[in-house]
Amino acid sequence: MKLRVLGSAAGGGFPQWNCNCVQCTAVRAGSPNHRARTQSSVAVGGPDDWLLVNASPDMLTQLQRSPALQPARAVRDTGIAGVLLCDGQIDHSTGLYMLRERGTPLPLWTTRPAHDDLSLGNPILRVLSHYCGVAWNELPLDGTAFTIPGVADLRLTALPLDSKPAPYSPHRESPVPGDNIGLVFENVATGRRVFYAPGLGEISPAVWEAMSTADVVMVDGTFWTDDEMIRLGFSQKTGRSIGHLPQSGAGGMLEWLGRLPATTRKLLIHINNTNPILDEASPERQAVEAAGVEVSFDGLEISF
Repeated sequence: MKLRVLGSAAGGGFPQWNCNCVQCTAVRAGSPNHRARTQSSVAVGGPDDWLLVNASPDMLTQLQRSPALQPARAVRDTGIAGVLLCDGQIDHSTGLYMLRERGTPLPLWTTRPAHDDLSLGNPILRVLSHYCGVAWNELPLDGTAFTIPGVADLRLTALPLDSKPAPYSPHRESPVPGDNIGLVFENVATGRRVFYAPGLGEISPAVWEAMSTADVVMVDGTFWTDDEMIRLGFSQKTGRSIGHLPQSGAGGMLEWLGRLPATTRKLLIHINNTNPILDEASPERQAVEAAGVEVSFDGLEISF
């Protein structure tokens, strides 16, 4: 079984279309130390049938770059057996529009709060009812494991994370469990596990348990410092306040990852264009690598 990184950047991608920060300017100039990235999404399964986890706005580009997701068993075919969303944010749901030509209702797994966000605040699911339609499945949040029909040997568990829902959510100012989730992917044939959480603002005891028992941990790499966006003049909000634990500093992601067993493979994903770790020659990138942590890139494949 494989996990394929379709996109590894945070919202806006890298370079971001309207950003002229040092990082985005460097990748446009062809810097050998800066690799372009699309917005975060992964596919899990294979060899022919896959679960798409998060549907990024860059979906078409990502599918074109991933021939394994098009097994071509018929004139019209897809390797996407279903789609699972970690939240109802634009960056993880807009790509659903790109799957509208499907001939049958799209199998979709979300929590109830994410379903409400995408039915009321940003009614993607209502719009899709005029095209392929959606066969919605509610994700259990009580630790019950579940499977995806068509994706052999894959067992999943959803884990509620502390986070705020999208700005258009009916309960934006009153977060509830299920606004954002992490996932445990388990290969039932081997027993190996991956913990995946592209948006992670706090390491709760439940999250730490999931991280500690996984063979591979792929987690939030959005910001290097908590005040990154404030310092660069792009925002007045800290990383933690919008649900992203920074890598550096006391209690940061690198400190937590450093507590995991040496045998655990550790990766960062959902990396913002402002994060200096995107410069492969930077001191910050060297610090990440010295800590035994990898920086995900588009096209990376992990077998588990």
